[in-house]
This record gives sequence, structure tokens and C-alpha cells, in this order.
Amino acid sequence: MKASLSIRTYTKRMSSHVHQDYSQLVFPIQGSIDMAMAGLKGKVSVGSCIVIRKGVEHGFQADEASRFVVADMPVLPAALQDTSICVFSVTAPLLSFVQFVEKQLASQVNEEIERAQEQLFTLLLDEQELSRSLDPRIRAVQAHIAERLDQPLTVAYLAEVAHLSPTQFKKLFKDNLNLSVHQYLTLERMAQAKALLTHTDLPVQLIAERVGYSDLSAFSRRFSKHFGMSPRAFSQA
Repeated sequence: MKASLSIRTYTKRMSSHVHQDYSQLVFPIQGSIDMAMAGLKGKVSVGSCIVIRKGVEHGFQADEASRFVVADMPVLPAALQDTSICVFSVTAPLLSFVQFVEKQLASQVNEEIERAQEQLFTLLLDEQELSRSLDPRIRAVQAHIAERLDQPLTVAYLAEVAHLSPTQFKKLFKDNLNLSVHQYLTLERMAQAKALLTHTDLPVQLIAERVGYSDLSAFSRRFSKHFGMSPRAFSQA
């Protein structure tokens, strides 16, 4: 399942074609792209990945200033074999990685580094949790949340991001992710807190603030309930 990674730019002129020998994953890293193909029509922006399967005709256009990392793949990973998946939300680690890939590919040619990038890309791709037919408004909110976990993200605020009323937004969110907004925020914040406790030496107070808790006691209670031990105990384990 070797992936060939490259940087692409497109034009405002709508073009269309078919890849007969490989599938393609398109990661916007600056700006957005307008896509037209079976199962997907409209803009896709940073924080999402487009799945273009071999043999599928697709139309596309983008502002010339937009940039993309594209992976040409002879075989898609098992999680992407489901043909209902045309676009999925990218995890923060994979998004950061493709942004690094863009910088690296633009700076030099180094086959050894490029092989290592391809291997790490495959591992990160395998860890994606893919959602079928996720509403683009919910994808946009997910990307917004991932970049702002340190901020007080209320339902009313996120509903504005989705251009919906709070009631409409809560229903659409639950229908798409099978989680309430509060449950999703808690899972994202606890996952980041666990990563920061595991991989950094930041004090617990600062980690709490990084994941949106101004009250250390509230953070410790939530973390303990989620993982069965306090943040301090977890960091020392």
C-alpha cells in the first residue's frame, strides 16, 4: 500500500479526469477545493481529506493560492474500502504531518526521508476514525474544535460556526457522530490531555489550560472519572 506524496496546486478553471491505475487522497493544507464527483459536491477545506477512487471521474477547481498534499495510492487501506466514504475528518497528528510533508517536499529532494514519510503516513492513516457521509458543516466544526480546545467552546458558538441554530446543530451533531456536543468535547479534551501528560513535561495546571479547563480541580475530576486515576498519578505511572 505504498503512497506517493506530492504537493499540488490547481486553477479556478473546472477540470475533470479519471485515475485508472491508482486512487488518490487529497489533503487541503491551505485554502479549499471545489469537488464534483459521485457522493461529493462542494467545497472541502483544511481539516478534511478527499478520497478519489481509481476509475471514478471527478471534477475540481481551486484558487491558485490554495495548496494540497496529494497521496497517490495503488491500494487504499482497509478502512477506506467502503465506497460510501468520499471525505473524512483528519486527526490533528495527521494534519500536522501532511503540513510537515509540504514543507519538507518543498525544501529538498531526499529519497531516504521521503520513504520514511511514506511509511509514517501509512501508519497515521490507519489510525483515522472514519465517518460515513459526515455532513460538511459537522466536519467544519470538528476542525474548528481541534484547533481551539483551549477555548470555551459553547454549543451556541459552535452552532454559529455551522451556520445553524443551537437546536438544529445539536441534532445534526448527534445524528452524525452518535455523541452529544458535550461528550465529543470531553473525549477530544481528554485525549489531548493524555497525550500531553504522556509526551511532555508540562505542569498539570498548564495542560488543563491547554485543553480548555481554567479550573484545575474541575480538570482533575474529569480526568479521574475518564481514566480512573488523577492526572498527577497518570503522569507518574
